[in-house]
Amino acid sequence: MDKYLIVGLGNPGDEYAQTRHNTGYMVVDAFAREAGATFDDRRYGFVAETTLKGKKVFLLKPTTYMNLSGNAVRYWLNKENIDQSRLLVVSDEVALPLGQFRLKANGSNGGHNGLGHIQQLIGQQYARLRMGIGNDFPHGMQVNWVLGRYSEEDLQVLQPAIDTAVQVIKSFILAGIDITMNQYNKLGKTCKKQPE
Repeated sequence: MDKYLIVGLGNPGDEYAQTRHNTGYMVVDAFAREAGATFDDRRYGFVAETTLKGKKVFLLKPTTYMNLSGNAVRYWLNKENIDQSRLLVVSDEVALPLGQFRLKANGSNGGHNGLGHIQQLIGQQYARLRMGIGNDFPHGMQVNWVLGRYSEEDLQVLQPAIDTAVQVIKSFILAGIDITMNQYNKLGKTCKKQPE
């Protein structure tokens, strides 16, 4: 049976719940809810298992804290003997407006600490789904922004993107990265910036 590892980046603990930096967690949680899968606290992360049309899917929310996310990703790839081409990492992205997203087959970490640590340990050859969180913060205040909580209005803009991200993950598993990028990256740009 083909195995897939879907990783949502974030930080564990109630103080980080619903923060912008935990958008990856939120996407993987939404996928698990739809699949009826529940997370267990296991080595290096919260892990849920499900199947999708005969394919085994592992959902991982690393508990290593963002800057050491690679430890969790490398461990679970190795433990379950999952090919790196079947890894998808979901992260927050300040360079995209809130509600937009972009799927890429590989590439740089874009300054994201979680992606950076994964890259250090396994290289750049893995798919990543970047979820836009916007960058409406003063110079030098990026940390406060990414660790800040979403407002109710923000969540209303974000929710359709999360719902679509669940479909993107399914397509990645069933159709592969290239077809999924072609199909969904146009959609990921259609979100309009909300009026202030």
